[in-house]
Amino acid sequence: MVDCMNMLGTDAMTAHWEFTYGEDRVNELVEKLEFPFLAGNVINTEWEEPVFKAFEIFERGGVKVAVIGQAFPYTPVANPRYKIPNWSFGIREKMMQKHVEDARAAGAELIVMLSHNGFDVDRKMARRVKGIDVILSGHTHDALPDVVKVGKTIIVSSGCSGKFVSRLDVEVKDGRMVDYSYKLMPVFSDAITPDPEMAAFIRKVREPYLKDITEKLGTTKGALYRRGNINGTFDDLICAALMEKRDAEIALSPGFRWGPSLIPGSDILADDVYSQTAITYPNAYRTEMTGKMLKDILEDVCDNLYNPDPYYQQGGDMVRSGGIAYDLHPLKPMGQRIQNLRLSRNGEPIDPAKKYVVAGWASVNEGTQGPPIWKIVKDYIREKKVIDIKPNTDIRLVTK
Repeated sequence: MVDCMNMLGTDAMTAHWEFTYGEDRVNELVEKLEFPFLAGNVINTEWEEPVFKAFEIFERGGVKVAVIGQAFPYTPVANPRYKIPNWSFGIREKMMQKHVEDARAAGAELIVMLSHNGFDVDRKMARRVKGIDVILSGHTHDALPDVVKVGKTIIVSSGCSGKFVSRLDVEVKDGRMVDYSYKLMPVFSDAITPDPEMAAFIRKVREPYLKDITEKLGTTKGALYRRGNINGTFDDLICAALMEKRDAEIALSPGFRWGPSLIPGSDILADDVYSQTAITYPNAYRTEMTGKMLKDILEDVCDNLYNPDPYYQQGGDMVRSGGIAYDLHPLKPMGQRIQNLRLSRNGEPIDPAKKYVVAGWASVNEGTQGPPIWKIVKDYIREKKVIDIKPNTDIRLVTK
């Protein structure tokens, strides 16, 4: 990926999932980048010093443009803390304000924040940190057809998975942004001729693994996707595999937003499973949880998603589940969002005192035992041959 990004001519990046490789590997990869790795909100906990560069100044069209990097602020909460024990994260408003002021003092005429905060966090930050002209918003994966204005700041959100490219043209006079034009452009990959050099390089990288990744595991009758806010059919497939292969009553799958979709009738390749599951902490656990613990987990995830204060929202989607049904009330306060929690198979209410066998994966706890999730899902698809995921009616969204 580093080589591809270098070939692509990337100007700058910030980070989130990169940190799950661990400190040593992140530092090793950053050294190989031919462009700045910007993450001004990452601090060394021992020395209380910045780990990475906060901003870089570029000149474009005779204008000095400062790009300030804001890495995902909740990395040690949403991802394993043990991978990055010496680094602290956070929104760090005051630090961002200082970066803006330092960039202006260095001659910047346009301030761009390259952000992995998530859209709602960016929108709140734009109201509270003065002097940011443009926020390039990442993490929440939503493609917005136009910019969103917050005071004098404009926020751009370009979607995910290379499905869109945004173009923003900015006019700057006397050190200030005075006008702009914006266009969100869909990318039709089957209508674009691949760059020969890049295509050749990707083939070279993939060649040693082709036998594995191109294995046909089965086919799907319906669309397999992950972009629903409370469930997705690929996650339903993962949960079904967990319950059957790990002999569990209930399955939990993290509310990740990444992974391309498969259209009805598609072959399911091993590559498709890896695209949905390939992380550095993939072990599929099997454990017992009381009904109370299960509800507490669901409520905690809900608060990360639906807290009315964006700074307490950690992004992602609702944890996916199999074997249980419930009513989700996103507008209610903490502790009251999950109601009517019951077993799917018989409608029996979940007993707070009773223990249930639960399988899941992507635990942030160190030392989690179990086979990698991709092995479980691949084995399940091989056995079923044809995957037919029915519409998930176990979760009812209640917004009144």
